[in-house]
Amino acid sequence: MANGGGGGGSSGGGGGGGGGSSLRMSSNIHANHLSLDASSSSSSSSSSSSSSSSSVHEPKMDALIIPVTMEVPCDSRGQRMWWAFLASSMVTFFGGLFIILLWRTLKYLWTVCCHCGGKTKEAQKINNGSSQADGTLKPVDEKEETVAAEVGWMTSVKDWAGVMISAQTLTGRVLVVLVFALSIGALVIYFIDSSNPIESCQNFYKDFTLQIDMAFNVFFLLYFGLRFIAANDKLWFWLEVNSVVDFFTVPPVFVSVYLNRSWLGLRFLRALRLIQFSEILQFLNILKTSNSIKLVNLLSIFISTWLTAAGFIHLVENSGDPWENFQNNQALTYWECVYLLMVTMSTVGYGDVYAKTTLGRLFMVFFILGGLAMFASYVPEIIELIGNRKKYGGSYSAVSGRKHIVVCGHITLESVSNFLKDFLHKDRDDVNVEIVFLHNISPNLELEALFKRHFTQVEFYQGSVLNPHDLARVKIESADACLILANKYCADPDAEDASNIMRVISIKNYHPKIRIITQMLQYHNKAHLLNIPSWNWKEGDDAICLAELKLGFIAQSCLAQGLSTMLANLFSMRSFIKIEEDTWQKYYLEGVSNEMYTEYLSSAFVGLSFPTVCELCFVKLKLLMIAIEYKSANRESRILINPGNHLKIQEGTLGFFIASDAKEVKRAFFYCKACHDDITDPKRIKKCGCKRLIYFEDEQPSTLSPKKKQRNGGMRNSPSSSPKLMRHDPLLIPGNDQIDNMDSNVKKYDSTGMFHWCAPKAIEKVILTRSEAAMTVLSGHVVVCIFGDVSSALIGLRNLVMPLRASNFHYHELKHIVFVGSIEYLKREWETLHNFPKVSILPGTPLSRADLRAVNINLCDMCVILSANQNNIDDTSLQDKECILASLNIKSMQFDDSIGVLQANSQGFTPPGMDRSSPDNSPVHGMLRQPSITTGVNIPIITELVNDTNVQFLDQDDDDDPDTELYLTQPFACGTAFAVSVLDSLMSATYFNDNILTLIRTLVTGGATPELEALIAEENALRGGYSTPQTLANRDRCRVAQLALLDGPFADLGDGGCYGDLFCKALKTYNMLCFGIYRLRDAHLSTPSQCTKRYVITNPPYEFELVPTDLIFCLMQFDHNAGQSRASLSHSSHSSQSSSKKSSSVHSIPSTANRPNRPKSRESRDKQNATRMNRMGQAEKKWFTDEPDNAYPRNIQIKPMSTHMANQINQYKSTSSLIPPIREVEDEC
Repeated sequence: MANGGGGGGSSGGGGGGGGGSSLRMSSNIHANHLSLDASSSSSSSSSSSSSSSSSVHEPKMDALIIPVTMEVPCDSRGQRMWWAFLASSMVTFFGGLFIILLWRTLKYLWTVCCHCGGKTKEAQKINNGSSQADGTLKPVDEKEETVAAEVGWMTSVKDWAGVMISAQTLTGRVLVVLVFALSIGALVIYFIDSSNPIESCQNFYKDFTLQIDMAFNVFFLLYFGLRFIAANDKLWFWLEVNSVVDFFTVPPVFVSVYLNRSWLGLRFLRALRLIQFSEILQFLNILKTSNSIKLVNLLSIFISTWLTAAGFIHLVENSGDPWENFQNNQALTYWECVYLLMVTMSTVGYGDVYAKTTLGRLFMVFFILGGLAMFASYVPEIIELIGNRKKYGGSYSAVSGRKHIVVCGHITLESVSNFLKDFLHKDRDDVNVEIVFLHNISPNLELEALFKRHFTQVEFYQGSVLNPHDLARVKIESADACLILANKYCADPDAEDASNIMRVISIKNYHPKIRIITQMLQYHNKAHLLNIPSWNWKEGDDAICLAELKLGFIAQSCLAQGLSTMLANLFSMRSFIKIEEDTWQKYYLEGVSNEMYTEYLSSAFVGLSFPTVCELCFVKLKLLMIAIEYKSANRESRILINPGNHLKIQEGTLGFFIASDAKEVKRAFFYCKACHDDITDPKRIKKCGCKRLIYFEDEQPSTLSPKKKQRNGGMRNSPSSSPKLMRHDPLLIPGNDQIDNMDSNVKKYDSTGMFHWCAPKAIEKVILTRSEAAMTVLSGHVVVCIFGDVSSALIGLRNLVMPLRASNFHYHELKHIVFVGSIEYLKREWETLHNFPKVSILPGTPLSRADLRAVNINLCDMCVILSANQNNIDDTSLQDKECILASLNIKSMQFDDSIGVLQANSQGFTPPGMDRSSPDNSPVHGMLRQPSITTGVNIPIITELVNDTNVQFLDQDDDDDPDTELYLTQPFACGTAFAVSVLDSLMSATYFNDNILTLIRTLVTGGATPELEALIAEENALRGGYSTPQTLANRDRCRVAQLALLDGPFADLGDGGCYGDLFCKALKTYNMLCFGIYRLRDAHLSTPSQCTKRYVITNPPYEFELVPTDLIFCLMQFDHNAGQSRASLSHSSHSSQSSSKKSSSVHSIPSTANRPNRPKSRESRDKQNATRMNRMGQAEKKWFTDEPDNAYPRNIQIKPMSTHMANQINQYKSTSSLIPPIREVEDEC
């Protein structure tokens, strides 16, 4: 194996003649030889010829020459010592393997011998067991104890070593990671040394890389010892890949130090350590998913195999074949070998680099088989894993000084665009909140484009809130809130609510303190949120029930048509669109730009009454304040809507304003009487230098601060929560009617006193046949047309009925409700409706004109069209087909032009306290004869839609573009259409100010409170309660009404007067707070128009001109004395029977005159009615009313202004003929 030297040995300093072409002598060796022996210069020629002749006999002996320096005492003949390095590894490997096998053999033989000897001894012990004493067994016991102790010591050391290398402890993990890092370091040193010759002389004391490599390998040797001790099977351990790597890399380093020379050899085997890369990353808790682990495994195996094979090619190609005396070598760098192996694996084979040695070519033959298989299987799988890697799988990095919210649930283009449009609206001032969307499905191209357009404030991550790992990725623990969107169009609302409740549970389980705002579809599912221990509405958690609010908005439209549109526009952010033309759109859009805001009131308002502050804000600050958040002595806060003049403003009172942007509302906080009293321009009201009292504790005076409201306990909406607010004026003293209501044996209201209540009734008692409905002359009622069947999802009609049965209405003011629809569906809903009075059912279909005529739809105050089948249809355009067909069917109906007599008191309602007996205040005198409704177009209708674009089909005579947004369409502006999509804005409105949701819920639900929701969650029905002063005090709350300008004390303002004058007069005189106008669509035209459509104008300016046909939206105070008076209709000689017909719609405002001889209780009047009806011979069914039989005609007889009544003073059907016996449709409660 020895290699020929550099020609001529020590005496051949010249460097050889004949073999010069094959010998590569370095000049430094030549110089070294010349300097070693100066005497050889005289015989240089003979030496040269001698060297030349000797080289002929020794051809091709020096393929490689080892560079030698003066400091390195290497072999001057260039002797190659690669065999010494390889021998050290081979001896170590095979020597250890031999020792292990020898040990196992000896151990086996010893075991066999001991087993045989043990059997002999056992036989002897059995034979001599009876004759042997106990003392003779003691040496055996001592030996067993010694063996047990010895095994215990070895086991302890073995366990200690196993713990050290198993990464179970911090020390073990550090050791494993350190070994891997040092292995990579040793591989890097190999890469550096690969640029040098395969074998070279190196001085250990001066070669820095050799010293580092030596230190690494000493550590590897110690780690090898630990692994050997911890191994259970030493033989298999000896044959492991990592052990083989150590055998061929560690011993050669020690040989290098001894021989002062280096050999690259098999150091490239350190690349095999890369296979453990995925294990190291798992130890460090970096890799957690199966895909990431698999990807790293494939990459590490592929790369380690590639680098190892390149190292072998580099070794054999630069060394040559041994049987060719290493003469067929070629100079290739390591990285050229890496390139060669890649083109070989990929079967490209450019041929620019190829193997010349036989060993290299033989290796390539076998490698191309395995490499090609690996390349063909690993690379596609790696690409697939990388391609399937979640594009949005990173983690959110919180920005210092900037809040973020997490939005999850139903993430689609429509829901996200609606949410962002409202959340990031410019009217919200500076929204320094980042929105993080979390959804388990990657966004489509349109949604992705939407995210990119808002990339500065929006981020998307793919994941699920049910996975704690994904919650950690979006930093839910530091988020300001979590918003959960619901799919409003799902086929199974209960399943969707269950999914959102599970999301709430998961989020609250991960971080109980996080504030959650979630959308719910069904009202009854809100009860499940109360089962979550960490759910706390006092800390800002809120559930926006779409069914509750949707039906509540529709119910309020039954009391004041158009209110649903006005309220929907108030909590939605709309930009101001200016129109120069004098059209109805101009005034409508001016009102649309108003929103609801909150702001703390300036200390200048402290001590003033609410109406005084409200007037000052409207006149001077150009702001409309409709409510305040009042904190009682026990720090319980409640929202009071138009509380009246008995309430004085306190320090730190939070006001609710209607304004066009947040900056305007700042005036209420900055206002200073000393500085701003003489300012007429509200824009000049800025922060002054006067000392301002700091009366708020936690919250800054920011109108839209996205800070969590720290709500306190107590009933938020109930006026009886704090006794401090009890009135101390004569109005609080209960009248006879209230004293009667406090009868302990009669339950007329629910246990909270917020709603009218009656004993549960069987559905059979309220069902009307078509003939019976026709006999029951209904008027001023509410017709609910509902589509549904036995398999339809429940709408939750209780949410529609509850606002219409609020206790701030007197019993005789309640509108009768008639449901027209499938009896199978209504039976499923009846369990939640059987405690409400004045409810009837006509089995049928809303598409049947006979059914509609039977319930006198032309005499109703409102017709509501609902459908429970909308979400069962895939085609969104057809989801509203039933509601649209029913609406068009009603509008195309024709009615008799019968002439009747409409009493003067049906023109509108008179404010409380106004005596209409005087000629000045009486609107009309005597009887008026006006045409009644002859066409269904004039019937007030509100239609629920699922798909916004379907609104174009409701009105055939409008010119709305199909692409027009819902709020810009004529049906929505007129209040005849309502879509659940408008409620999306409540999510962002609630986040910025959770009091907004409380205010909206107070307005539309009739007084639902968290306490009431908890009660309904227990029993799924209202519970009757005895009337007490506390529950009766809950009736004293504001309600929405419409004020007519046709007559009454405001008639003078109705013809060209200013809205501001009306506002101030109504507020000062009657404590009524006006906040909008319901105006005829063509009122601005100079020529009269037959169109009866109206539209909503929100918060008109002070100078806005009024017209006589306007209806004014106002917040009306509860009148305690109204229950003492009843409207008496004297249409004909049968006035008592006619009064029964009108009882369901009469809305009386009392005068101050005392009325003697009236029954003292409703029960006594009911007994009189019952006696009278029994005398009429109505044996089977009776029509009960709360009107006494001997009701005296009065000079104050008012009916609430319905829309069609104001459009044309229509008249009810003539009652001059005898009305047949009337069927009872309700039980008196």
